[in-house]
Amino acid sequence: MEHIKRNIAIVCGGDSSEHDVSLRSAQGLYSFFDKERYNVYIVDVKGVDWHVDLGDGTTARIDRNDFSFLKDGKAVLFDYAYITIHGTPGENGLLQGYFDLIGLPYSTSGVLVEAMTFDKFVLNQYLRGYGVLVADSLLIRSGYEEIVSDDEVERRIGMPCFVKPAADGSSFGISKVKDKDQLAPAIRKAMLESPEVMVEAFIPGTEISVGCYKTRGRAVVLPATEVVTKNEFFDYDAKYNGQVQEITPARLSDDTTRRVRELTSHIYDILHCNGIIRIDYIISRGPGRDGGEVDKIYMLEINTTPGMTPTSFIPQQVRAAGMTMTEVLTEIVENQFN
Repeated sequence: MEHIKRNIAIVCGGDSSEHDVSLRSAQGLYSFFDKERYNVYIVDVKGVDWHVDLGDGTTARIDRNDFSFLKDGKAVLFDYAYITIHGTPGENGLLQGYFDLIGLPYSTSGVLVEAMTFDKFVLNQYLRGYGVLVADSLLIRSGYEEIVSDDEVERRIGMPCFVKPAADGSSFGISKVKDKDQLAPAIRKAMLESPEVMVEAFIPGTEISVGCYKTRGRAVVLPATEVVTKNEFFDYDAKYNGQVQEITPARLSDDTTRRVRELTSHIYDILHCNGIIRIDYIISRGPGRDGGEVDKIYMLEINTTPGMTPTSFIPQQVRAAGMTMTEVLTEIVENQFN
């Protein structure tokens, strides 16, 4: 009997400033998927304009009643959606809720986990309750800026600090603030991306990023990538314009490597994640229980739809682990059906 290929939608685009970055991830994923096994289509979602690339230079409108489209006069239904939207609606639970309603399996975690991981402030407070180290932070809401004064930020959080959109991606609207006079313009900049802004304490140290996924058969924590940039922080130019050195595996001690792997796996389980996630950390030296200096692992944020261009962290880490992205994607998709 001839094998019937599953129809896979790579869902990209979205309504945030990272729309074009998402399109690049979609192209990367398309190159990775096994075309002998799957019929793969790229679906661009922006506002109410949802359309599928038919691969011949034409597009077809997505019917949002069942996420289908017409090809040669026949309706094509998808078996699985691989979400690679960086920002709303694919990273905050909105699209996941829609797919739940129509019964379409997808690659990310569920609605609650997506909503929580998208809101950096909420995520930090939640994981702090499980003993995960996170930086001190304050939340400032649009229209209520006067509730938290610049003096209070300086007293509670200290300088320098980071001002970032609380509920958005990690590439736009972020500022490193070194003086309280810079707070107001930094907050206004962040609010262009999100109505809620997080002011977060600066933690000196080494920034790393770690991918992880789990299936019914096994748990995989990928080799960590160390991020070295001469910029003030790992900003858009560092990420996408080559102003960074990425070292995989990261230059960590064996003990710290083990603890990072264990923490990453633990966080994955705490949140009951699905598919590939990437967790960013700062490794900072600090006093240990015995009075000596130890590596302290601070979680920065969790990305549930990590970048998937050939040079992104996850493909780098998969290669470093001796695997291929084609194998990993097949494993993740088939885990949904086995």
